[in-house]
Amino acid sequence: MIKIKDLFDLDHTLAGDFLKRFTYPWEALKGIKDFILALGPTLDPAEYTEVSEHVWVHKTASVFPSAYLGAPCIVGPNTEVRHCAFIRGSALVGADCVVGNSVELKNVILFDHVQTPHYNYVGDSILGYYSHMGAGSITSNVKADKALVVVHAPEGELETGVKKFGAMLGDHVEVGCNAVLNPGTVIGRNSNVYPTSCVRGVVPESSIYKNDGTIAAKR
Repeated sequence: MIKIKDLFDLDHTLAGDFLKRFTYPWEALKGIKDFILALGPTLDPAEYTEVSEHVWVHKTASVFPSAYLGAPCIVGPNTEVRHCAFIRGSALVGADCVVGNSVELKNVILFDHVQTPHYNYVGDSILGYYSHMGAGSITSNVKADKALVVVHAPEGELETGVKKFGAMLGDHVEVGCNAVLNPGTVIGRNSNVYPTSCVRGVVPESSIYKNDGTIAAKR
């Protein structure tokens, strides 16, 4: 339930063929930058404008004047990048997304229809189709001891080999306001996280993660 094929519908991202190369989603993190640099020049210039070097924005996207777009990045059709958003780079933002006020993105893939609308930090993460992060919810992408991240899965601990790894959100995941997703968090499709939760490990699909740490199956 933590493999790419279990978490994501790859028809809803320009990174579909890229992600198919891997078994687990965190294996893709190291290659996001190079993937965007290769993909950008192939985009249809009738649809995308290279607004600065290695920054491609779809002509139907709305980017507010105070937003910062760092290279390399791609912003998809009908997406809104709102006031004071900070895209540091290595970000693929899909179609019909919202990158909101004071949101920071770094080394991420956002599938289509993802919303990060208010005060979110999303780093070294992949957010699946129609996933949503409530106001103030963040991904914590580095452990306090700076050790390599381990995924605490039901089948045992999985070594990732990476120091920076935020969270993998499956399709249709809802994260409540002010939740913290600790390094190596994986949340299965159609699951919900209560507001103010501190999440670690794997949340199965179609589950509810409560802010006391208990996990309940959705009815």
